[in-house]
Amino acid sequence: MRLDRAAPRGKLHNLILDSALLRGNLLGDPHERDVVVYVPDGHDGSDLPLLVDIVGFTAGGPAHVNWKNFGENVPERLDRLIGRGEMPPAVVAFPDCFTRLGGNQYINSAAMGPWEDVLIDEVVPLIEQRFGCGGDGKRGIFGKSSGGYGSIVHAFRRPDCWSAAACHSGDMGFELCYLRDMPALLRTLAKKGSIEKFITDFEAGPKWKGGDVHLLMSLAMCATYDPDPSAFCGIRLPVDAETCELIEERWQNWRLWDPVNMADDKTDNLKKLKALWIDCGDIDQYELVYGARRLHRKLEAAGVDHVYEEFPDNHSSVDYRMDRSLPFLAKALS
Repeated sequence: MRLDRAAPRGKLHNLILDSALLRGNLLGDPHERDVVVYVPDGHDGSDLPLLVDIVGFTAGGPAHVNWKNFGENVPERLDRLIGRGEMPPAVVAFPDCFTRLGGNQYINSAAMGPWEDVLIDEVVPLIEQRFGCGGDGKRGIFGKSSGGYGSIVHAFRRPDCWSAAACHSGDMGFELCYLRDMPALLRTLAKKGSIEKFITDFEAGPKWKGGDVHLLMSLAMCATYDPDPSAFCGIRLPVDAETCELIEERWQNWRLWDPVNMADDKTDNLKKLKALWIDCGDIDQYELVYGARRLHRKLEAAGVDHVYEEFPDNHSSVDYRMDRSLPFLAKALS
């Protein structure tokens, strides 16, 4: 729904990425991917900054351009922000990065696929060659939840590509947000008999319990942070299946991907950015605010320039936070 009906409408362009990097991936996911691109009214895209929207778990980028009840989708939000002069014009891309396991953390994984490389080496060039936008110093990445995680990790790892990033309620403080789900996961797997049986039953449908989606997400994290390509869907657990005790070797591989731990030796990369935004709800039901506070504290100590905000809300339905982050990113890149 358009909240500002007077705002000029930007145009949405539908591109198809034929990804060489995703061909033959372990999960059997499609290598052809939709990439929806928003171009502001009155522009053809040339010389504008490029922002890439990477979405939360269970979603794909094109979902952000769908009609939305009682609120704006992201293109409508952009129309309003740009139309009112609150945000400089920018091209914004919505790539489909959905996977068989229900979502994406946007890093390279032997199980989930080389998603960091797909975004940087395939998605970005496709858009920039088509519209003449972005380029060195004019690219930003943003997202919420899993997308927030991907954005901050890309900022840590690839300042050669990205010059700005916004992390909304991103996964961090792994022992708080992930380990608490392991007992319920083990109980379900014990009933099912195997990881493969759980996933194939889930896929068979015709419907599933809401809690099963969360269990699938836990398995996706296993395939993301510590994959075993010889296992079904590349999944291996970081805990003993009988006692739920941590397997230290496995868990250490997870910890390497925790943004809180990345801040111990990769903050120099963040100092290369033009803009870094981090926020989280102060009653986030996944306890992500504690990881965000830890990261913020480390970035302050390291002298990394960034905006950190907590807001009085939880993890759900917080797209309104983009009213603050998107102008911040676009101004820094313009």
